[in-house]
Amino acid sequence: MFASAGDDGIIFLWNAQTGEKLFELHGHTHKITAIAPFSLSDASGENNQLILTASADRTVIVWDCSSGKQIQKVSCFHSTVKCLTVLRRLDVWLSGGSDLCVWNQKLDLLCKTSHLTDAGISALVELPKNCVAAAVGKELIIFRLIDRPEGWNVLEVKRLVDHQDNILSLVSVNDLTFVTGSHVGELIVWDALDWTKQASECSFWDSSLHTDAQPEIKLSQSPNETSVQHLTSDEECVFAAVGKGIYVYNFQMKHVIACQKTAHDSSVLHIAKLPNRQLLSCSEDGSVRIWELREKQQLRAEPVPTGFFNMWGFGRANKQANQAAKKTQENTTMYFLELVGDLIGHSSAVQMFLYFGELGLATCSADHLIILWKNGEQESRLRSVTLFQKLAQNGGSQLKF
Repeated sequence: MFASAGDDGIIFLWNAQTGEKLFELHGHTHKITAIAPFSLSDASGENNQLILTASADRTVIVWDCSSGKQIQKVSCFHSTVKCLTVLRRLDVWLSGGSDLCVWNQKLDLLCKTSHLTDAGISALVELPKNCVAAAVGKELIIFRLIDRPEGWNVLEVKRLVDHQDNILSLVSVNDLTFVTGSHVGELIVWDALDWTKQASECSFWDSSLHTDAQPEIKLSQSPNETSVQHLTSDEECVFAAVGKGIYVYNFQMKHVIACQKTAHDSSVLHIAKLPNRQLLSCSEDGSVRIWELREKQQLRAEPVPTGFFNMWGFGRANKQANQAAKKTQENTTMYFLELVGDLIGHSSAVQMFLYFGELGLATCSADHLIILWKNGEQESRLRSVTLFQKLAQNGGSQLKF
């Protein structure tokens, strides 16, 4: 099951396998600004699957996915809630707007911060030690949640002001690392425990500028193509949607190992890591593309001697070159992103997608369509198996449909 929501304020629940619409949820009066899955344990100990939805009408609603019914509505916000995050370890959830609010499973307000800014919190990510990182404009604010006998409290621990422009994307890699990306193409890798910078890239365009002295990564020289729209990661790399391109930054190598500067004709809005070293991306141009991270062996070039005599095999320099040629050539691993699939079906910007593994892929677009994509080879095999099963049931006689 998956949920979709749009500017009309309506939420739909869908069957991810068949594409059947299960429920249509009405309750908000303005566009949906955030959505998050949420589970609630009942008296018998069973987990009920719920979803939280926030809207520009300054409300948050909890819905029951099994019945499509509204459970509770919270309408005490002073501004639009832009992000929702569930902290399963603490059994609480957070709402981010002009302030940060902490709620329990019963939707009781446990604590909140003072007014942070009119712009509000644009993104939240969970960190170790009961902390969260909140993107507020170009600042990154670290909050710690404290559960005391007298009640909960949320404290501001630190403000990180290293970005030069608004932070657009925020992703947690693991319990040790998280990454942020900004509107002007800065991508910073942070230590999740002490909140210090780990990255030391200065430019993705000029590999000669790689140095450990610079704490931030400049993704592009062009001001119109630098925005880091979305980030995703695995344990080895962070994958960044930057302008029209896709960049793969390796944590161990501490530099970009592969990129497609023009992966799409317009800005890349969302990316995701798939199995088998594959990536999925969607864009404002309406395209959805599948990429594969591949490696190739590239031989390092030998030094070429110069001068007239060296050209004809005379002189000391040629002797040194011959000795160097006898040495085993060193190989360096090079990576590249190869386009392996192009999903054509939308006529306007594809804003997001969800990957369901063997069940396929769902994409949503500004053309008001949600398309469910399936693996053609897998579906063909399933049809063949079903066909042979029906033949076997009929004893090999005439097949009836």
